[in-house]
Amino acid sequence: MTNVTAVTGFILMGFSDIHELQTLCGVLFLVIYLEILMSNFLIIILITVDLKFQRPMYFFLKNLSLLDVFLVSVTIPNFFVNSLTHKNSISIPGCAFQVFFMAFLGPGEVFVLTTMSYDRYVAICSPLHYEVIMNSDICVVMMSVSWGTGLFFGVMYTAGTFSMLFCGSNVIPQIFCDVPSLLRISCSGSLMTIYISHGIGVCLGMSCFICVVISYVYIFSTVLKIPTTKGQSKAFGTCIPHLTVFSVFIATACFVYLKPPSNTASLTDRLFSVLYTVLPPALNPIIYSLRNNDVDSALKKLLHNLYSRDFLHVIHQSV
Repeated sequence: MTNVTAVTGFILMGFSDIHELQTLCGVLFLVIYLEILMSNFLIIILITVDLKFQRPMYFFLKNLSLLDVFLVSVTIPNFFVNSLTHKNSISIPGCAFQVFFMAFLGPGEVFVLTTMSYDRYVAICSPLHYEVIMNSDICVVMMSVSWGTGLFFGVMYTAGTFSMLFCGSNVIPQIFCDVPSLLRISCSGSLMTIYISHGIGVCLGMSCFICVVISYVYIFSTVLKIPTTKGQSKAFGTCIPHLTVFSVFIATACFVYLKPPSNTASLTDRLFSVLYTVLPPALNPIIYSLRNNDVDSALKKLLHNLYSRDFLHVIHQSV
């Protein structure tokens, strides 16, 4: 029999072995992380405090922002701390934490985006029945299913991944722990649980993709029948941001999880993993606020109120 040494911890790869470049990457991702937190929390606050946002579309957008905050907080803080301290180690429980929440939040985000496409379909194609179909109870059920499905995948992927045996190399060719990278360094002979989980995930992912495509086929065919250019522009203005976010998320996720397996991870693999976890949370608030007049006006109103209160407070103190 061959002697093997069980792995007790992992080493994550960064973008560079040069300390100066590691520090630069750490500072850059710290700035990006803070921008993502501030922008998404701003969306959450606006939707929570402003009564005109008490509609299904914004309820889903609020859940999407929450998922974005959690998703980016799973991997990026650990990465920029490691880059700034030049320490790339991660414990097995820490690695399991990352795998669980990545497998939990990723599918959850896909289901929320799919739900948002159905909401746009009902709003544009059946506007007279919108209030009946998209009532508050249905919205809560949809979000519960989205979060619950993500939790199911998180438990399934984590249990399947960490039931494998890791021996020999403990270097994960990635900036965070994910299932494809852990499969590369596993010496376990049985991967049945992972294959089953992966198959279920691909089937549900394809189902969501097909649902979104069908929804937008009906949406665009309905929009093109609108007689006025202003009406078409308004309808497209609510759909294009969502379609952009969904396309970016699905494209980067497919590259990370559906590309043919290899023994080593290239720099391109690491870059796409970063795009998968960072780009959608960074783009969502920007796209929705720039393309949505309600969000834009509410943000200006909030900033104006804060500025006015601070200004009056300063005057009061000076007097």
